[in-house]
Amino acid sequence: MTRRGNRAALTLRRWKRFDLTGLNQYPDPLDFYSNEMIKPDSFTILLTGLLPTLSYVGAAESTRPEKPNIVLLLTDDLGWQDVKCYDIDEPSPYETPHIDALAKKGVMFWQAYSPAPTCAPSRCAIMSGNHPARAQKTHVVGGAPPKPHNKNSTMMDPWYSGRIPADEFTITRALKQHGYTTGHSGKWHMAIDHHAFPQPEDMGFDYTRSSRGSRGGMKDRLSGFATSDPGDPYRLDENGFPFHETNEDALTFLKESKEKPFFLYYATWLVHSPIQTHSEARLKKYAERLGIDPAHTPKKEIPGQQNPFFAAMVEELDYYMGTIFEYLEKTDDPRWPGHKLNENTYLIFTSDNGGMEGSPKERYTDNNPLDRGKISAKEGGTRVPLIIVGPDIPHGVQTNVMANGLDFYPTILSMVGAEKPEGKTLDGCDLLPLLVGDPTNCELVKESDGSARNTMAWHFPHGSALESTIRVGDFKLIRNYADRIDPEAPELELFRLYETVGSEQKRVDIEEANNLASAMPEKTEKMNKMLTSILSEMDASYPYFNPACGALIPNKENVPVVSGHSIKGQSIEFLFEEKGAKVARAYLIYTLNGGDPYEEWMRIPASLSSAGKVVADIPEGATHLYLNLIDENQFLRSYPEVVPKGKSFVGSAIHVSGKKADESKKPMKRAKGDRNIPFNRWDTNKDDILTLEEYLTGQTGENLKARYQRFDKNGDGKVSREEYVVLSAP
Repeated sequence: MTRRGNRAALTLRRWKRFDLTGLNQYPDPLDFYSNEMIKPDSFTILLTGLLPTLSYVGAAESTRPEKPNIVLLLTDDLGWQDVKCYDIDEPSPYETPHIDALAKKGVMFWQAYSPAPTCAPSRCAIMSGNHPARAQKTHVVGGAPPKPHNKNSTMMDPWYSGRIPADEFTITRALKQHGYTTGHSGKWHMAIDHHAFPQPEDMGFDYTRSSRGSRGGMKDRLSGFATSDPGDPYRLDENGFPFHETNEDALTFLKESKEKPFFLYYATWLVHSPIQTHSEARLKKYAERLGIDPAHTPKKEIPGQQNPFFAAMVEELDYYMGTIFEYLEKTDDPRWPGHKLNENTYLIFTSDNGGMEGSPKERYTDNNPLDRGKISAKEGGTRVPLIIVGPDIPHGVQTNVMANGLDFYPTILSMVGAEKPEGKTLDGCDLLPLLVGDPTNCELVKESDGSARNTMAWHFPHGSALESTIRVGDFKLIRNYADRIDPEAPELELFRLYETVGSEQKRVDIEEANNLASAMPEKTEKMNKMLTSILSEMDASYPYFNPACGALIPNKENVPVVSGHSIKGQSIEFLFEEKGAKVARAYLIYTLNGGDPYEEWMRIPASLSSAGKVVADIPEGATHLYLNLIDENQFLRSYPEVVPKGKSFVGSAIHVSGKKADESKKPMKRAKGDRNIPFNRWDTNKDDILTLEEYLTGQTGENLKARYQRFDKNGDGKVSREEYVVLSAP
């Protein structure tokens, strides 16, 4: 587009912002009393011809700071039907007035998706811009040698990474290069453990707090509710909501950072389990509304949104989000006198995955009419709420255009006027042209080749789901990897979610109930090939068959065996014998910190050098390793056999002694018994001082104050890291 074309497009966008009625009309600024209207096609001409006279109209625009603020609000396990404004079919009993109001201030997506059906891969994908399959980060935890869940498991998950790479060029690092102050509050979980390496400060955040706040555990969720006592760590505010440190940390960052362009990543713990509330009033409110005794909540097999604890959590989430919205709307912008922060802030509200419908013992919520929920790549596990508001984005627009959490990285870059980092792979699309243009026009979401996007894919080769899915336009295909061992699981399922004719879209089968694979074999085959092509380009890993299980699986008797190994310097050689099936590939699975609390295993390819031999270089600093042989029938042979002991896998592995590894490449190492771990968790403001309030937050039990005073050896009312470690040392 030419410079003149850009100017015209910007002028039209500004005109749309003045058009508060949404009727493509605006009162003539020269005669507010004439009640005459002008149309957008004549607005540019009017501005050009009368620019000196109308200079006051654009005065505020000319002083707008070039760098807008960015707020990304990521909820935890919030389902598509858990937000009131998304109600379809049966009305939800939950109350979300603040989120509902937010939807009227921007664009509300009806067909938004998470990058994955579980937490950690979605979070890593949002932060990195890389598809979970490409990043080999497809599920939570990870970083372990592949092994069956138990001896009777017929299949096993592939190896997948335990964390986001420490050198990943995250959206945070990209924003810091453009002068942004970056802040994080709440959940992280982009590593093997909440406290393992890397942490937010390792990935480009200037400010980070990980308090659970009022999501701290309760001994008994039927008692011990918050009170108005000032000494209560969850003291009720004037509106009867418990004090939530996580929310206060997010507000603190906004207050301390508003003088400069800022990026806030607020990853609330709500509405993830534990399913509880510190608000007795809210629990009683929903117990009465639902007619449910809190002591006897519905079991998982009972459908519906009938859990009063979960309902109270949803309302609490909405309340805390409302405080963020209100702060932005009522706080003066120091960089733009006469304006509020929200006038130059883009806000993205969404969830990390679909709703978690329940545990084996209890129903939490219900994603109906969508099928299943978290831990499944079906619609209920990946479709999420998404609302985006900000400068130049029209108000009160609802759209059926597909969007994905992978889109946030390129969209945020576009929002701040930054180019894509050189050499960086981004698997999402820039949504800004859609948002400030016509949010209902799917042609405005472009792939890198300039074509309109109509395809998305998900890869979840884990657990009982074991599936990959692809959506192309109105259709969705599901590939089941367990089809060879489960006669009730068809290999391929095809569903028509919608029927689109022109600009109109009609709901058909978002329930994914009517399998059309047999009726539409050509379309099924075509979409399956597209899915294979996408996953192959990303070098995705697939689940394996377990040769040690007792089930009768075809070709199990043909799996190769490994007869031994030898180590020469930094090289290792394995001998194997084929038993009828060809070896397709081999991997070395190794760890740099065997036996540590955050033991992490990584994978590199090994070479099939000649018949019956596998050769690999031992990575520098490796302490233990396994060989994985995968045959042509997708059976995995591990050598030695993996026998875990707790969370460690070193007991059965090959022990090696290599050169000292580069410390910057090793995962965070803490010795067993390191008492800094709880200190770090309680020290929420990361000042190396533990206050009584910090120590009490999230803890229940007797004599907590007395225990704290024992730590405080010098009696100054504070506990230093040195005091805590000395007293706590084993």
